Amino acid sequence: MVEERQHSVKHSARPTASSNGLGSKALTLDEVQSGAETRFVTGNAELDRVLGGGIVQGSVVLVAGDPGIGKSTLMTELGALVPHAKVLYVTGEESPSQVKMRAERMGVHSKNFMMLAETEVESIIRCVLDEKPTLMIVDSIQTVFRSDLQSAPGSVAQVRESAAALIQLSKSTGTSTFIVGHVTKTGSIAGPRVLEHMVDTVLYLEGDRHHVFRILRAVKNRFGSTNEIGVFEMRSAGLTPVENPSELFIADRNVLSSGSVVVCSMEGTRPMLAEIQALVTPTSYANPQRTATGFDAKRLQMLLAVLEKRIGLGLSSCDVFVNVTGGLRLTEPAADLAIAAAVTSSFRDIPVPSQAMICGEVGLGGEIRAVSQLDSRLAETSRLGFNQAFIPSRGHRDATPKKLECVALADLSEMMDRLF
Repeated sequence: MVEERQHSVKHSARPTASSNGLGSKALTLDEVQSGAETRFVTGNAELDRVLGGGIVQGSVVLVAGDPGIGKSTLMTELGALVPHAKVLYVTGEESPSQVKMRAERMGVHSKNFMMLAETEVESIIRCVLDEKPTLMIVDSIQTVFRSDLQSAPGSVAQVRESAAALIQLSKSTGTSTFIVGHVTKTGSIAGPRVLEHMVDTVLYLEGDRHHVFRILRAVKNRFGSTNEIGVFEMRSAGLTPVENPSELFIADRNVLSSGSVVVCSMEGTRPMLAEIQALVTPTSYANPQRTATGFDAKRLQMLLAVLEKRIGLGLSSCDVFVNVTGGLRLTEPAADLAIAAAVTSSFRDIPVPSQAMICGEVGLGGEIRAVSQLDSRLAETSRLGFNQAFIPSRGHRDATPKKLECVALADLSEMMDRLF
């Protein structure tokens, strides 16, 4: 007897409602059965924080980032973090021996860690149905293709339809899936940008490949808070969680240098202290330079215009460089006042007090506006040994941590009188 596989008729690549098990009948809210949310904790505090408390069963997580930033390293590390779960690592870019070399270097010796060198979606689905893994990692989505599509792997159609098939598989079997995707500087039209609305969670791994720190940021999470970050340090054994990021980001600060200011930024639910450096020098060009690293360049230009208009700083003839140390990126308006203080400090060459923290939003009229979660910021500032905090007068409460002097500022003129 010879077994022959019967080839089914090829249908449209796009999944239908009946194919994903949802059915085509409309149901009332009472008829829908609600299931309990099942999570399993990885033991990595930073990763669990970003995911919202652990990996949700049957969820699909997109891990995106620049090539070479450490996505494959983080995914391989899951084999050591969840040794009790069966992990299927689908590798489309590397051979199994290359993955094993990286796993051995990171100390991954789990017997439940399986590897599959396959790029065809149909073969991946058959393997998942046979092995029934708890966790599947697809590295990367740009190499996976469907045989019923004529376009090349990595194209928009292949990436979208391949991901749709894997998402349908994950929802029907309960297998938690991590999809790795590359992002170029232009956003990569055929990359993860077309998948963000399809998956449950989107994680971006940020940082400079020439620095040891990596930031894992959640920009979408159906099962937890968004804008949470996890801080990792790249070592020979993999990505190591950083337990105290605030202390790490301000460890190498030169307290005697002008233009250095410490700000407390909220990253999700976590207060984090970071150092902002500014350098203001006379320009030798017709158009002065405005360069920002880790901060929005357009917002920097707005703050420079406010400083020149409201307090008379002659910045139109100077080059201004602003840098957030450690590879951290500040996006919230609470960093405005610290940026203004750092620029003013460098312009006048007067150092800011070394044990002072500055935070607040600056308006176009020069007023200093209130910031959210001020109590958490002050508690983190006091915990790290700072004895002074320059904060907005609006929204300020009398209850402040002990040994921390809070200086309330109403506008930029008061900042100039207090600091310079």
